[in-house]
Amino acid sequence: MMPVFARASDLQAFLATFRLRAQRIALVPTMGNLHAGHYSLIRIAREHADVVVASVFVNPTQFGPNEDFARYPRTPEADAAGLSAAGCDALFMPAVEEMYPFGPENTVRVNVPGFDMLEGAVRPGHFDGVATVVARLFNIVQPMVAVFGRKDYQQLLVIRRMARDLGYPIDIVDAPTLREASGLAMSSRNQYLDDAGRERAAVIYATLQRMREAVRAGVQPRREIEAEAEAALCAAGFAPDYAVIRRADDLAEPAPGQSEALIGLIAARLGSTRLIDNLLLTEQ
Repeated sequence: MMPVFARASDLQAFLATFRLRAQRIALVPTMGNLHAGHYSLIRIAREHADVVVASVFVNPTQFGPNEDFARYPRTPEADAAGLSAAGCDALFMPAVEEMYPFGPENTVRVNVPGFDMLEGAVRPGHFDGVATVVARLFNIVQPMVAVFGRKDYQQLLVIRRMARDLGYPIDIVDAPTLREASGLAMSSRNQYLDDAGRERAAVIYATLQRMREAVRAGVQPRREIEAEAEAALCAAGFAPDYAVIRRADDLAEPAPGQSEALIGLIAARLGSTRLIDNLLLTEQ
């Protein structure tokens, strides 16, 4: 039976045996309310390590004052059962007091510079909270591998930059986005949508696919493609925060005439539900 740990010291004692055997440990950080996309991360982690640890922690430091921290769904029993069935070896499910012994407002914060665009602009302080909690999880678990989904693409780049800059000896593995049959990226926030909303939300992926077709055709200017994407989202009832084409390696605006991998990124609200998605448009 998969053990569940609430205290960092207990998890570390459990992992000590595997370290003595020189076995590779992988970490899959989550905020819970898990779905098939999360469980796919466990399977990918298994390909890179001998022992897979998942964390479930709704992190208060990455939510803004008007965001859904209190509303964020918490399903610990279902999460534990699903992780066990997916082959996870241990679950770390700490309380806020365990992760932030001096309180979330008084904790040491990790700031990764250079990512104040897109999600960083729309959600000020969000990535400071993400980097802070992931750094603490890295310190507690001391994994050799950590797996993150590509759906949160900017977050993935932030974690990679932090790991390299702070010298964490951890391989950051990215996992492909799992999608529903309609193309909608799997997300815990999809449950806020009714059936009609879920059907309409598939427009985001369809818009990204049209952006990719336009970029590969090489006819339209980038700004025109972005404007058409935003217009399509508005016509479908979304309130877009952005629909942009950026360099895949650092999310900077692409330079005209240069050959580089490009990615399309969309963030938009459907009613009160905010959804994000991305799609690689070209390969270098």
